[in-house]
Amino acid sequence: MIDDDRVWAVQAILSDYVKSPSLRHLRDPHSLMKVAKDIVKRLDRGNGLWQKWEGEREALLKSAVGCWIPIEALREYLNRLPGPRLTMTDVAQRLKAFEEEPYTYYPNDDLKDGCLALFAKEKDEGTELPAIIGLLAEYVEREEERLRLEHQERYRRMQEQERQEAEQRLLSGADCKWTQLGKAPQWYCRSNGRTYRLKPTSDKKWELHRVNAPSPDEKGKLIGKYGGRGDATKVVAQIAYQAEPQFQLDR
Repeated sequence: MIDDDRVWAVQAILSDYVKSPSLRHLRDPHSLMKVAKDIVKRLDRGNGLWQKWEGEREALLKSAVGCWIPIEALREYLNRLPGPRLTMTDVAQRLKAFEEEPYTYYPNDDLKDGCLALFAKEKDEGTELPAIIGLLAEYVEREEERLRLEHQERYRRMQEQERQEAEQRLLSGADCKWTQLGKAPQWYCRSNGRTYRLKPTSDKKWELHRVNAPSPDEKGKLIGKYGGRGDATKVVAQIAYQAEPQFQLDR
């Protein structure tokens, strides 16, 4: 029974499913229904479609997902394994079906050139295809992690630049949205040339003050206390263009 391809197919789907780090996801009825449908779909396909794919052929091709192995090289090697002769379309469409399965990602276009160069080098040296696939899978994993870290760093730099630009707008006297100065707990905004400060309170609310300038030391004029910045923003939008009493704000 353990040699039945259907057993391995079900085992592969369940193995991918339990890789989820979220117990809530694993126990979610919708997620369970989806994995059940995936199993039925795979078994139905095994009983009818993709009849050329047996044993090692299926496993080898699936291991090549995301590695940018040329289809011709895959077809040439797969046709040496037991089973009916495969065409280029057989291999290309079976590979596409694997890429569309749950928890599988399409090949990363940014890694295509690197994968093809590494494949050509190893092929010229006479490396067997399964070994090349393993090498490329490791390469893809490393490069995707590198790209992920580079993306994070670019995002961090972009956020820092936006923060500095927001501070400059605030300090220059221009109208601006809620902005922090450094890591101070107070937030400032300016509308119609008027400066407002939000200060967090011990009961997790926000005090809104009208102030002369961005300064935590200025007492300012209390406008009200609000549950969130959104509520304070609505108030500022209403009062910023209303007539304001001629008074010297408390310092």
